[in-house]
Amino acid sequence: MDGSKIFIAGANGQLGTALRQKYPNAQSADIDQMDITNRDSVLGYNWSNIDAIINAAAFTNVDAAETPEGRVAAWRVNAQAVAHLVEAAQVNNLTLVHVSTEYVFDGTKDNHAVNEPYSPLGVYAQTKAASEIVAGLTPKHYIFRISWLIGEGHNFVRTMMGLAEKNVSPTVVADQVGRLTFTPTLVDVIDHALRNQIEFGIYNVSNDGDPASWADITRLIFEYMGRKDLKVTDTTTAEYFASKPESSPRPLKSAMDLTKIKSSGAQLSDWHSELKNYVDKEMEKK
Repeated sequence: MDGSKIFIAGANGQLGTALRQKYPNAQSADIDQMDITNRDSVLGYNWSNIDAIINAAAFTNVDAAETPEGRVAAWRVNAQAVAHLVEAAQVNNLTLVHVSTEYVFDGTKDNHAVNEPYSPLGVYAQTKAASEIVAGLTPKHYIFRISWLIGEGHNFVRTMMGLAEKNVSPTVVADQVGRLTFTPTLVDVIDHALRNQIEFGIYNVSNDGDPASWADITRLIFEYMGRKDLKVTDTTTAEYFASKPESSPRPLKSAMDLTKIKSSGAQLSDWHSELKNYVDKEMEKK
């Protein structure tokens, strides 16, 4: 895949940043050049030298999506904008790569299958389920459903490391269980799909390894930082959000069946080793 023939939507987010590192010659557009929430803006873009659109754009503030303003924004960015990209892909015979989330499931199963029926809990989750349905209308599409993304930008690991630097022993939810997805792994999967032209469709993607809770992941972060002196207190999701009635419901079980993506030949490293590498690199920056 010629990187110069890739268009990245949402190029400045965690995933977009990693994609730009992988494809330095890829095309992207700021809001003045193209607004993906505006159909005319998307269809009016010059797609003549593009082979694939990678949609890394999303409204991801799950709690804000429960507010009147956030609900509108979430649907506009996560669903309507995808429909515009789908139309552009259809008209110009492009491949669409769309990134979704395990939030499309209610989190009641230990291991979510690729073909599990949709059961989204909150507004954000509902918009992402809708985005998958819309993206699937593109003849040539890859939908990569991920969990717990960690990359360059604001994320859980950096937040916990920041607390450690302030000598804070946090209380962390212990009943949400899943696997981390590091952006280099996701980018490699996307590149694998485009270069090898694997079968179009939906794939579950995360790093490999045994699932763990956010509390246990925090303990590992502190261990890798050499801060075993800090204590992590377990709490439940219900207890954590008891004083925040406006918050969005979260799926408790986020682990997904990775068989399909592995069978395509994609390599998924263990999230434990990727977490250790991530923490080491973050500490080197200090």
